[in-house]
Amino acid sequence: MNSFKALVADKTDEGTEMSVKSLNIDDLSEGDVLIDVHYSSVNYKDGMVAAKGKIAEYFPIIPGIDLAGEVIESTDDKFKKGDSVIATSYKIGTGISGGFSEVARIPAEYVVPLPDGMTLKESMELGTAGFTAGISISKLEQAGMTPDNGEVLVAGASGGAGSLAISMLAALGYDVVASTGSIDEKDYLTSLGAAKVIHRDDVVNDSEKPVNKPQYQAAIDPVGGKTTEYIIKTLKPEGALA
Repeated sequence: MNSFKALVADKTDEGTEMSVKSLNIDDLSEGDVLIDVHYSSVNYKDGMVAAKGKIAEYFPIIPGIDLAGEVIESTDDKFKKGDSVIATSYKIGTGISGGFSEVARIPAEYVVPLPDGMTLKESMELGTAGFTAGISISKLEQAGMTPDNGEVLVAGASGGAGSLAISMLAALGYDVVASTGSIDEKDYLTSLGAAKVIHRDDVVNDSEKPVNKPQYQAAIDPVGGKTTEYIIKTLKPEGALA
């Protein structure tokens, strides 16, 4: 492959500039696995790099913190030409060339085989947000969360990780309370499986009390700050927060 196209973000005097450029393999950062990229998802971190010019370790850079595709070549024995693979997180798109490119070169330790029963497109429909939601649910269940033990709060419910967490939790039989600043998306969140939708202002710590009335057995919180403070005060005994 002599050349390919990629979205490149670069710093300018006015801020950050994005453009589609023709590149060659030598323009990519170092790595063990060369991948023909089929899909990538769009994440908050990508906006921080491409639109805000923040968190990237260098410029110009190809954003895209995840990708799915087929191996073109590999210097690592774990992967061979034609393998379907996924790569997500680590320094992808922030410290090395990312997924918004027709070709990516990724360190082998960042790459995993595509799970059986999943297509490359489906893997990026879930993407980093779905991966994050799945890990959160797994950790909470390890901490004792069960469907018959009460409500689970999902903050930032309209976002990627939040909305996918609602869908996964509902499919597992949990009673989900969704908190969002976009209350006009109530019907959407309900369609994902939320039993109740509340405004994000209802889950902000604005009280001097050290604890609130115990309400939630567990919570998933991509928001942070005063929302996290509220959740900690409102968890039931032995409750857990991801």
